[in-house]
Amino acid sequence: MEIFTLLESLEEIIENSRSVPFSGKGIVDKDELFDLIKEIRIKLPDELKQAKWVKEERQRILVEAQKEADGIVKEAENRIISMIDEHEITRKAYDQKKEIIENANERSREISSGTKEYADNLLSHTEEVLTQTLANLEKNMSEALNLMEISLEDTIKTVQNSRKELN
Repeated sequence: MEIFTLLESLEEIIENSRSVPFSGKGIVDKDELFDLIKEIRIKLPDELKQAKWVKEERQRILVEAQKEADGIVKEAENRIISMIDEHEITRKAYDQKKEIIENANERSREISSGTKEYADNLLSHTEEVLTQTLANLEKNMSEALNLMEISLEDTIKTVQNSRKELN
C-alpha cells in the first residue's frame, strides 16, 4: 500500500534529520514533511470519504422524508377541507386523514431507521478500518509521528460520536 511507503519516507526524513544538541529533537524540512502528509491524506482509504458522504446523504434523506411527510399531511388536510360539507364524507375524511398521517409517520420512521442503520454500518466499517490503520501506524512509526496519531484518534472519536448521535 502506498501509504506505508510514504510513512517509511517520513520515518527516513526524521531519522536522517540533524540533531539539536542536548535534546532528542531533530531539525527537519517542514515543507518536505507537509508534502508527505498531503500525499498520505490523498491515499487514505475511501471509507473516510464514504463516511462523510453517508453523513450528508443521511441528512438529505431525512429532510426529503420530512418534506414528503409534510406534503402527505398537507394533501390530507386539503382533502378534508374539500369534503367538509357532508357529515358522512367529513367522517370518512377524518378517517383518511388519520390513516394518511399514520402511514406518513410510519414511512418516515422506516426511512429514518434505514438511513441510521446504513450510516451505522458504514461508520462501523470505517471505525474498523481506522482502528486497523492506527494499529499499523503505532507499529511502524516513532514518536515523531504522534501528530498523525492524534489526527486519526480524533477522526475515530468523530466517527464514534456520529454513531452515538445516530442512536
